[in-house]
Amino acid sequence: MPINPAPINPAPESPTIRVALVDDQRLVRSGFTMLINSQPDLHVVCEAGNGADAVAALQATRADVVLMDVRMPGMDGIEATRRILAQASAAPGPGERSGPKIVVLTTFDLDEYALAAIQAGASGFLLKDAPPEELLEAIRTVYRGDAVIAPSTTRRLLDHVAPMLRRSSPATGANADAVKSLTAREREVFELIARGLSNPEIAGSLYLSEATVKTHVGHILAKLRARDRVQAVLIAYETSVVQP
Repeated sequence: MPINPAPINPAPESPTIRVALVDDQRLVRSGFTMLINSQPDLHVVCEAGNGADAVAALQATRADVVLMDVRMPGMDGIEATRRILAQASAAPGPGERSGPKIVVLTTFDLDEYALAAIQAGASGFLLKDAPPEELLEAIRTVYRGDAVIAPSTTRRLLDHVAPMLRRSSPATGANADAVKSLTAREREVFELIARGLSNPEIAGSLYLSEATVKTHVGHILAKLRARDRVQAVLIAYETSVVQP
């Protein structure tokens, strides 16, 4: 993977996004570190070679976004994701988000890995051989609260994962009630989120401003008690709001 894309200068007020890397291959971690640290708004704060070390490292070091390899010896990335988020929820720091956002990385473009990662609480799923610019944008995207799914995987998720979700995660009464609490406009926006549309695409579809869409998305996530958009999509599939 090339590691020298042109830096993308953030807005002056943009915070530095703290990134953790988890991969059992040292060369992979080194390459990602060089790539990420080449950007003025991104900084690698810790590395780990397996899931267990990642869980321990993130007890001591705060990260905003974690890039997590899915296949590692010992504790894999799916279990590590589950434990890191549970750990963060049990003991959130003062004024912090409820744990880091996690992007699961794999060389395998398979539905079962995507499903397992999302169900574990990951905010994204990306292939390791994605272009550097796509990886960097994925970090920024999940930091903003949006979902990231490898483009080549999106269609199969929409076509196949919904039935799998309904079988493995039957809708809870709380989720169904939360969906019912949405206003008519919020329900429209919710359905388009679940179909994978971005805020600009939703704005164009519903003839709304992007600022208005962003407000609706915030209200939807709050009502659903969803960490981010990908968790909202889970709820949409589980409650049959959308069909593949």
